[in-house]
Amino acid sequence: MVVWTEFERSTIQNIFSNMDKDVVGPQALARCLIVYPWTQRYFGNFGNLYNAAAILGNPMVAAHGKTVLGGLERAVKNMDDIKATYAELSVLHSEKLHVDPDNFRLLADCLTIVVAGQLGAGFTPDVQAAFQKFLAVAVSALGRQYH
Repeated sequence: MVVWTEFERSTIQNIFSNMDKDVVGPQALARCLIVYPWTQRYFGNFGNLYNAAAILGNPMVAAHGKTVLGGLERAVKNMDDIKATYAELSVLHSEKLHVDPDNFRLLADCLTIVVAGQLGAGFTPDVQAAFQKFLAVAVSALGRQYH
């Protein structure tokens, strides 16, 4: 079980409550697909992913980026049991979609970069530590079915 400090809880909740989900999710997923092109193999039905401009302008990438943030918001609302919250998603990604679990970490890294850009000077080392702890717990929960 993960123990959250009050600072960590409030920081995570503040980040997600002030986040422009229509921008952050699509930017994070697009960045992941551009920086780590091998992750595109799971999005073959998304159409043109041949270059950065195509990825950034792809409405299916944008929609799935919003879906990813919706999933993370579920974790924010259930911080005391993220593992159970993501149990079905873990099974889906491992058994049906066969997603490489390392891709969750890559996407989390891209999300951290996008959030840091949005927060600017407010993305202090303490804020980053809380955010990355949260993402590490979410990534671990998503990858649980693989173990």
